[in-house]
Amino acid sequence: MTQKKKALPYTIPGLDDADAKRLIEILQARLHAFNDLHLTLKHAHWNVVGPHFIAVHEMIDPQVVEVRAMADDTAERIAALGGTPVGTPGALVKAREWDDYAVGRATTQEHLSALDGVYEGVVSSQRAAIEEAGDLDPITEDMLISQASQLEQFHWFVRAHLEDQGGALHHEKD
Repeated sequence: MTQKKKALPYTIPGLDDADAKRLIEILQARLHAFNDLHLTLKHAHWNVVGPHFIAVHEMIDPQVVEVRAMADDTAERIAALGGTPVGTPGALVKAREWDDYAVGRATTQEHLSALDGVYEGVVSSQRAAIEEAGDLDPITEDMLISQASQLEQFHWFVRAHLEDQGGALHHEKD
């Protein structure tokens, strides 16, 4: 006997349950990514040392604040769609498909090189979420696009610290 999927208690008017449920899944993955990202950024902020310490240390904190706001907006959109946002550490670790940030106390270049990879993953997965959400709901898509714009800018900030005048990245040089 197959079980009938339980209907949402409510969702956005004009949005059917199946689309709302898929959007909730997409947004839950983004919520996990944002929670992981803001903790990772704060970890880097606390553990960065060496030349350009203060520039990197101070660059990261506004990113933490904005990524936390993205998490909050995402969780609230999940709730508005009729879902239950899950923001617990255990749920994040269980659902996570990426490796934990492995850099401890390290130089600005080491942290920024690692953060470059983190942002590549977050921005790529954000763009995939935008593409899928665009077929389901323009409001959710708009929120994801706005977040992507900020994430891409933060990634640029990180990469600008790693580039030489020719555009080569410090950690990608032979």
